[in-house]
Amino acid sequence: MKKLGLLVVGGIAAIVLIANLGPMVGLGIGLAVMYYAFKKAMAAHSGGKKFWWGALSVVGLCVSVSNLPAILGAVAIYVLYVVYKKWNQSAVLEENDSNDPFTNFEREWAKLKNS
Repeated sequence: MKKLGLLVVGGIAAIVLIANLGPMVGLGIGLAVMYYAFKKAMAAHSGGKKFWWGALSVVGLCVSVSNLPAILGAVAIYVLYVVYKKWNQSAVLEENDSNDPFTNFEREWAKLKNS
């Protein structure tokens, strides 16, 4: 049942990620343009160049703000990472869980010794 829940959550996160791939690319391009233009504006010596590089950085800011829903895509990537970790963790736990009475006794005895 736990695997089914992880599968559903992972599926929803994958759909959200695919739906937000375009805005994520737009956000990345906008941030890159804004960063590059800001660096060039700070390095420029004449007022005209500073103005045009500053205007380009404002355009990059507008592109970035318009693609803000891409943050949902980043959250979906994180959720997929967590689902992947939980899926592997539950597989390891199932692998270690056996019906051998001696193994269960040793595990319980170790728990009592640590308490």
